[in-house]
Amino acid sequence: MPPWEKGDLPDAPAWRWRDWTYLIGPGLLGAGAAIGGGEWLMGPVNTGRYGGAVLWVTTLSIIAQVVYNIEISRYTLYTGEPIMNGKFRTFLGPMLWLGVYLLLDVGSFLPYQIASAATPVFAVIAGRMPDPASDRALLIFLMCAVFVIAALPLAFAGKIYSFIKGVMAVKVVVVFGSLSLLALLYSSAQTWMEILTGFFRFGTVPVRSGGTENLFASILSGRGLPDVDPGSVAALAAFAAIAGIGGLKNTMISSYTRDQGWGMGAQVGAISSRFGGRDIQLSHAGRIFLVTARALPRWRRWMRHVAREQIAVWMTGSLVGVALPAMLSVRFLPRGEQGDPWKMAALTAESIQREVGGALGLAWWYLLMTCALLVLVPNTISDADSTVRRWVDLAWSASGRLRKWDPLRINRFYFWALVSFVALGVATLLFLPRPRGLVEIYGCIANYALGFSCLHVLAVNLTLLPGELRPRWFSRIGLALSGIYFFALSAVTLAAEIRRGNEALGATALAAMVALLALQAFYFCRCPADRRPVG
Repeated sequence: MPPWEKGDLPDAPAWRWRDWTYLIGPGLLGAGAAIGGGEWLMGPVNTGRYGGAVLWVTTLSIIAQVVYNIEISRYTLYTGEPIMNGKFRTFLGPMLWLGVYLLLDVGSFLPYQIASAATPVFAVIAGRMPDPASDRALLIFLMCAVFVIAALPLAFAGKIYSFIKGVMAVKVVVVFGSLSLLALLYSSAQTWMEILTGFFRFGTVPVRSGGTENLFASILSGRGLPDVDPGSVAALAAFAAIAGIGGLKNTMISSYTRDQGWGMGAQVGAISSRFGGRDIQLSHAGRIFLVTARALPRWRRWMRHVAREQIAVWMTGSLVGVALPAMLSVRFLPRGEQGDPWKMAALTAESIQREVGGALGLAWWYLLMTCALLVLVPNTISDADSTVRRWVDLAWSASGRLRKWDPLRINRFYFWALVSFVALGVATLLFLPRPRGLVEIYGCIANYALGFSCLHVLAVNLTLLPGELRPRWFSRIGLALSGIYFFALSAVTLAAEIRRGNEALGATALAAMVALLALQAFYFCRCPADRRPVG
């Protein structure tokens, strides 16, 4: 990895309530991504069957991701580099971490959201939901076509971050506005209360007999552990994995902090598209500042700015993104309803159409299908950019051959990486399982990857940053607990797979997870003295 250059830390924007537009940064993009496949598809699978009582898993997931997002931005504010570059600078070296993170990032190459986007496209065109048997060939064609079309703007958009932020702003306004209006017009106070309280009913789990029980209440009453339904646990864990952003896709917050020009990101440049951003360049190396009496107050203002944006914009948007689809499924689906994600989403839309009736009911049905497109297609664009830029950023700094390229040529490298990603995604759509299978596979991988990344980020910030800039004790504890939570979700999913009869899959995945945890333990124990975590 190339050595950091030196520079001066610019000051953060002064904060006043009338200057709320300063908060429109990476958090807005994350809030737009927060209502996606998990909330729109896996949300009804869980809340349609069990109601709002299981939403607490998303509360913990979103809070953990807020802690993670702030800490990865800490590294970027200091260096102008995305957090993945920092991980590759740590003990054991880039080549070992390359293998580890290629394994952990395999879930990002599963286009689970676009695999579901063919359904609303078909519905809007044909005026009905597709039949999986007779319409299968057309659905596969639509999956691939929408995937390719969604990726095209990334080749022509100029500064890619600005383009995606604009797309997500439109999505937030249209989707959140439409669902909020629908909830206000047709939901009852009882539904609102069930959703709001569900975010805080910690420990409530689905059981085999139907319905839910609370783990803590069952243990304290002397009944022991409830008979948890393993078939529902994987779907619930996938819901938690995708709530907010999920998996290594969260690292895009760090990249977008740089592209927004926050902290030292203002001095390193950004990634541009191949055919629209020829005057935009990206430095091969990060740039740091000297910790002085003049720089420290500026640093603290930047950290407050990032925390404010993540809590006010990203966390709020993520919770609303979970609540609105859940509110519709709780209100319009019979409790205990089961089915695949699009069956549940379709039943919700059809129930709304029947209840409203007439031309207005049909209009609401079409609007919900359009909202589904606005949920899944922009998220596919964001997912593609997040995955491609994660590896483009790394290679741009880590490869000696690429470091000889002109910084203006970053758009060429990004373009060909995007073409490769799209080709792999099309192959995945043709040969891998149905959408729900993709979601559950992704959920297991994403939870483990994010848990592993939480601990690695803690190591990065405690070894590569100067002492005055390192996280305080409460941030360290929060990041460690976040990692443990995501590890637990992944373990629960594996246990459910083993109980459902998939012993080979569960045992193989468990062995891989234990091996990676052993590697991380070795990393902490053998970290050189001059790089050992402090405190």
